[in-house]
Amino acid sequence: MTDPGASGVAGAADPAAAAAPRVDPGLGPAPARRSRWMDLKARVLAGLVLAALAFVLLYAGQKPFAALVMVVAVVMSWEWGRMVRGASLDLSFTIKALAMIGAVLLSVSGMPALGLAVVVIGAIVVLALGFGEGTAGLSAQGVLYAGIPAVTLLWFRGDGDLGFWAVLLVVACVVATDTAAFFAGRQIGGPKLWPAVSPNKTWSGLVGGVSASAVAGALMTFGVPAASTPRLALIGLGLGLVAQAGDLFESALKRLFGVKDSSGLIPGHGGVMDRMDGIVAAAIAAGVLATTVNPQTPARALLLGW
Repeated sequence: MTDPGASGVAGAADPAAAAAPRVDPGLGPAPARRSRWMDLKARVLAGLVLAALAFVLLYAGQKPFAALVMVVAVVMSWEWGRMVRGASLDLSFTIKALAMIGAVLLSVSGMPALGLAVVVIGAIVVLALGFGEGTAGLSAQGVLYAGIPAVTLLWFRGDGDLGFWAVLLVVACVVATDTAAFFAGRQIGGPKLWPAVSPNKTWSGLVGGVSASAVAGALMTFGVPAASTPRLALIGLGLGLVAQAGDLFESALKRLFGVKDSSGLIPGHGGVMDRMDGIVAAAIAAGVLATTVNPQTPARALLLGW
């Protein structure tokens, strides 16, 4: 007499099992893999286009770069209000936008200190408009969040030939940090950095990102031979850490208001704030460092230390 169990193994297999696709448990279902690949492809393509545009305008000079900075600052102001107040276009946004435009125009005209003053005044006005509301303080902070780094980057870019390299240092360190942190976190994994705020970030990603930022800083000496390689590597290390802190700050803000992205303007990336969070923090940190060294020549102060 034939054992039914044995015939099931040696003979015909279960039709349902035969029809089911074979899935590698380490990779996940094929549709999910394709979806992740498409997301990554969109992310990379959008990132390359934005990076190329930013590089061309940065290289072209302070005024072309100022046009990009102005657009980014206004869009960030819109995203901040959309997230914090739930209002895209209102009086507070109008004040923010005018403050961004005024600050950029003053900065590109050689008056960055007045540009900062306009940003601060804009924040005070927005705070006054929302007096008594629970989000008034955060709404006012949005003016500073978008305006201070905008003025700082234009302040650097206006410092002669070294201005290009100073801004490139900040941007390159942030891009290196974000890219290396993403891939190190994916490939190495390990303990989470701060799961309550950003569930996907890991300590391995932080180490990988900061290390890449230090390398990016050191590589700037190819463009600025007079600079010290160890010094720029150390600055890169610091900017990488600050950029990661800026990323965590924005993640905490989004979690506070229950949103995944600041907007959906950039395919695969979310909003402009989602891409600029590290640059915001790194630009402010670089500006503080340059101010303590020599506020008259910020790019030279940052790159050369004098």
